[in-house]
Amino acid sequence: MRVQNFPAPGTKVPASEFVITGGGCAANAAVAIARLNGRVAFAGPLGGANDPVSERIVADLTAEGIDCSGAVRVDGGTASVSLILLDAQGEKTIATRRGVKLGHVLPADAGKLVADADAVLVDNRFPEFVTAVCWAAKARKIPIVIDLDLATKVDDPLLALGTHVVASTEALRATTGLDAYGAGLQRLAEQLKCFLAVTDGPKGIYWLDAGHVRHMPAFKVKAIDSLGAGDAFHGAFTLALAEGRDLASTMRFASATATLKCTRFGGASGAPTRAEVEAFLKQQG
Repeated sequence: MRVQNFPAPGTKVPASEFVITGGGCAANAAVAIARLNGRVAFAGPLGGANDPVSERIVADLTAEGIDCSGAVRVDGGTASVSLILLDAQGEKTIATRRGVKLGHVLPADAGKLVADADAVLVDNRFPEFVTAVCWAAKARKIPIVIDLDLATKVDDPLLALGTHVVASTEALRATTGLDAYGAGLQRLAEQLKCFLAVTDGPKGIYWLDAGHVRHMPAFKVKAIDSLGAGDAFHGAFTLALAEGRDLASTMRFASATATLKCTRFGGASGAPTRAEVEAFLKQQG
C-alpha cells in the first residue's frame, strides 16, 4: 500500500495505491528468475488447501511458469501475511503475522528437488527444510546461494553449507554484532570458507576478496518501491552463477535486476524481464 508519509501512532493517512500479491523471499526470487528466462522451481512449506494465502502464492507462481511441485502443503498450517506500507521515498514499513505449523517441515525427497538443478538458492526462514535441500545440492557439487535474511549465529551449520552467502545489512549486523560491513564479513569469514557479501540497497554490494573488502556501487535511479529488490538480487545472482558467469558479471547482473525492480511498484510483480536488464546494462556501459 502506497502512502505519502507513514502514519503516526493513533492517526490515519490516505493511500494512493495498493496491490495484493503472493510473496516472501523465495517466491520473489523465483519470480525474478522466471522473468529473466531462467528455469525455476519453488520448494518449501506452505499452508494447506484451506489457507487462502498459500493458495494465492501457488497460483501466482504457477502463472509465472514456476514449478511448485516441491511445495509441501501442511493441513492446518498458514503462510505468513505482511502489511507493507511504502512512502513517497520508496522506504517501507512492514507488519507480519508469521505462519504456523510450518517450522519443522522437511522435503519429501530433497535429492529429487535438486536432481535437475544447476544452482540452488535458499534463505534461512525454514532452516530444517532448506538444510536438507542444501545437503542434496552439496552432493551434486552445484552452487548453493544462501540469502542470510534473518539473524542467526555465526556458526550456524546451515551457513557452512553455502558456496555463496549474501546477507542483508540488518541480518549481518544482528548476526555478528558488528556495524561495519567489512568487520561483519570478516567475522563471518572466521567460520565460513565461501564467497561472502552484504547488500545495502542504494549503497551497493560489499564482498570479501582474498580477505579484502571490495565494493560495487549501486546504479543510480529514482527508487519508487524497494520491496523485493533484495530477493530479485538473490534470484538474478543465482541464475547468473548457474549460467557460468564470473563473479563480477554475476554481481553486476544482479545489481541491475534489483535496481530496475526499485523503479516499479509491487514486490515480485515489479521484477524486470531479461530484455529490460540487458538493455539497462547496455545503457550503463
